[in-house]
Amino acid sequence: MNFKPESAEGVEVNLTPLIDVVFLLLIFFMVTTTFSRESTLKINLPEATEQSQPQEDIPLELMVDAAGAFYINGRAVVNSRPQTLVAALSKAAAEHNDPLLTIRADARTPHQSVITAMDSAARIGLSRISIATTKMNDGSPALSQDPNGS
Repeated sequence: MNFKPESAEGVEVNLTPLIDVVFLLLIFFMVTTTFSRESTLKINLPEATEQSQPQEDIPLELMVDAAGAFYINGRAVVNSRPQTLVAALSKAAAEHNDPLLTIRADARTPHQSVITAMDSAARIGLSRISIATTKMNDGSPALSQDPNGS
């Protein structure tokens, strides 16, 4: 007769496959998620045929509405005079080291307002300037960069 007590083995649930599946789902959602950056000010961007990729996160954004009013990073500039814009841009640019300035001008903005914005940026030494446009067919935001590097 065999009187040895039977060993009571506990039931174990193997969590390794479950952790693997959850990890793969996390990676899938991280890779397939797209983020769109919408501006709070409603601006109709001009159209361009070519679309270039943004180089980095945009730390400094100058928006110009259809009436020619300026907004720096969503905050309104007091008036449209070049001296005021230069002072506001230099204050905003002081927070960053060699920032990339993106100009988002409404398609109906007077040309002079965009030139004033570019001139003001040049006066304080901003050399990296991009102008935001939309692609002609789908309307998604794009950045176009001056081929001269400015």
